[in-house]
Amino acid sequence: MNEILFILNDPPYGSEKTYNALRLALAIAKKQESETIRIFLFGDSVITAKRSQKVAQGYYNLETMLKGLAARGVKISACGTCMEARGMNDEELVDGVGRGSMDQLSEWTLWAAKVLVF
Repeated sequence: MNEILFILNDPPYGSEKTYNALRLALAIAKKQESETIRIFLFGDSVITAKRSQKVAQGYYNLETMLKGLAARGVKISACGTCMEARGMNDEELVDGVGRGSMDQLSEWTLWAAKVLVF
């Protein structure tokens, strides 16, 4: 199996990096077992996991994409320190996304055969 870790850094909107990373993760999840994919949200990308996003009609919704990945069994964590710096708490996270840590990210990095950074 190909264990893949996605590390996202950019804000959810304004750039398409986060969107493209989630698109790629979903495409891979459709081709192989989802348990082999993990996503870690760092920096401004933690906002991607904020529930109740209201985006313009016809614009992609990253909350919906995260929920779809989580429903497929993909493990998703948001950096706790990064959340705190942005005034976010655990109750604001989308279902299927948990609070992560640097310790968890180091474990996931050692677990992964491939690490993709966006």
